[in-house]
Order: sequence, then C-alpha cells, then structure tokens
Amino acid sequence: MLVGSLAAVLTLSATGITTLASKATNWSTATSAAAGGGMAALIKAAKKEGQLTVTTLPDNWANYGAIMKDFSKKYGIKITDENPEGSSQYEVDAMQQLAGTSREPDVLDMGPPFAVEADQDHLLAPYKVSEWSQIASDEKASDATWYYDYGGYVSIGYNAGVIKTPPTSFASLTNPEFKGGIGLDGNPTDAGAAFAAVFAAALANGGTFNNIMPGINFFKTLGEDGNFVPAQSTEATIASGQIHASLDWDYLNVEYAHQLKGTVDWKVIVPKNGKYAAYYCQAISKDAPHPAAARLWEEYLYSTVGQNLWLEGYARPVLLSQMIKAGTVNKKALAAIPAVSGSPTFPSLAQQNAQKQVVLQQWSTVP
Repeated sequence: MLVGSLAAVLTLSATGITTLASKATNWSTATSAAAGGGMAALIKAAKKEGQLTVTTLPDNWANYGAIMKDFSKKYGIKITDENPEGSSQYEVDAMQQLAGTSREPDVLDMGPPFAVEADQDHLLAPYKVSEWSQIASDEKASDATWYYDYGGYVSIGYNAGVIKTPPTSFASLTNPEFKGGIGLDGNPTDAGAAFAAVFAAALANGGTFNNIMPGINFFKTLGEDGNFVPAQSTEATIASGQIHASLDWDYLNVEYAHQLKGTVDWKVIVPKNGKYAAYYCQAISKDAPHPAAARLWEEYLYSTVGQNLWLEGYARPVLLSQMIKAGTVNKKALAAIPAVSGSPTFPSLAQQNAQKQVVLQQWSTVP
C-alpha cells in the first residue's frame, strides 16, 4: 500500500487562490511504479538516491556485467556488488545479518527455494513491475514478493583438449577419462546451480521431482571413483586445468567457452537424459536501503532492454516467448543459445523445497 500518496488539501489563501499540497512518496512501501506516482517519479527518486546495492552477481553470470554497466550509465546510479561469488543462501543470510546497514542488499537474484525461504521469513517487499501481467501465475508469488527472471538448462561443459571422448549423457561422466576433474558451481546445499545439477543427475538415474536421492548417489559414486572433486567450477579453475568438466547452467558454460576461446577448447552439451530446466527469481529486500533504486532496477530488468541483455548472456529470459511474438527479441542472441529438443518440465516449488531438505541432510555423505 502506498504511504504518503498525493493528497489534495484545499486551503483558502488571502487572495482566494486554492493551492494543492502533497506528501512525498515512501518508495519502501510502494507496490508498483503507478502507486508511487508513475515511472517519471520513480526515476527521479532513484536518481536522487544515486546508489544500488546488489549481491552475488558475477560479471560473467547471465551478462550481469553488461546489465549493471548499462543501468548505471542510463540512470547515473552507482552499483555496489557485495560478494559477487556468493550463493543464494548467502543472500538470505545477508538480508538478516546486514539489516539496517548500507551494505544490506537492495535486490536479490536467487533460486526459487531460497526466494520462498526469504518470503516465509518476511524479508521481501511486494512489488509489481510494469510487465507483471505478462509473467505467468506459476512463475511468480501471488503476493508479488518474487518472480522468475531468467533460466536455462543444466549442461555439461568440458575441456575438449583433455577429454577426447565427448560426453553424451550423465553416464559418460563415470569414465576414467574424467578422473579428478568434474566440478560443480558451488555446494548444492546453498547454491542454486549446484542443486539443479544434482536434480538433473537424479532424473538421469531413475529419480523424479519427488526423489533426488539417485542424484546424490550418482555424485557419491563419482566422488568414490575420484572423478568428482570439491573445487568449484569457475572460469579461473577451468583455465588453470583444475576442472576439466563442469555441470552448470548452459548459459554459464557457453560464456566460459566464449571467455576462454584460444586458451581452452571448452565444449557444451545439454544431455538428452536428465534434462532439467529452471529459472532464478528476482526480489526486493523489505528493508532495502535504496528502495526507489531497487524498484527501478526491477523495472529495467523486465523491460525489453533488460530481457534482451539476459538473452545476450545466453540465458532464457522469462518473457522470451512474449518478445518473440511481439517481434522485440534480439534474433542474433536468440540464435546463439544452445539448442534443446522437446519442452522442459519444471518441479513445483513444493517439490524443490522438499528435495532441498533431502540434499541438506544427505550431501555430507558425498566424498
């Protein structure tokens, strides 16, 4: 609900002239741009704040480097990225531990189970971006505290200079050729990308959206055989040769191939078995230190410009089908994302939350 919205106050002056007084918008409680007086008012307030604090946004993740640079240039707002290499769980913790400080994140980009956790802990502010009606009901919280932003498929990236037999499935990763070189993008107990990789491995090994244990057992076997290593897969660990194969989102593996061209021959496939797709979520911190800038950031991300910038980072924006239909999609960027056959299926939020608990309880058994 808007606090301090325009209120007409009629006063009669000595000359008989009627004047209009108004109170300033409290953007920390504004649930839409319209509720705060419109986009022009939001832009003005955000520029006045001049700051935006984000967290866990690596420059090479879904084109966030270009996105942050363009937003700052467009609106003259400085972005501080706290802990770029953090996890979704870190974002939840940061809202709680940094509450009331300038370092508290204004906005969040996290896996759905973590967005639900933050919502249940009453850490998020409801806000409907201008494109709210275009986001499907199963892609957003009914109270507008979070909504899907971009997504992709779990893929296998590998160093073709080291791995001479190209992998075609999860089963390929059990080959001795991968010994000492398979990594995940973080720990699945607190990182959405790693959690998705375990889910995909489960589906490839007889599991379901209600049973992630086959995926945990798969990594347990890889660990016992020495193929899986605890080192996190990053551009640096791939370039150094520490990681020869990475189970990660397709848009990240494709970005590694682009960034490491000429240094590492990094190939990417989306395995036919264990096909797992998922979106991340956007949200605004309830106690955002820069509430207007936070809301403007969300408006920017869901604009055609923002959605196409995610696509240029090889990620599939949530409004992709609408942009294709409207003819506003960047066709060159669309052609560059990995081809995938068939339609993806998604676990429900209840299924993701339930299996997250299984991973929290069982992942310690993986060597």
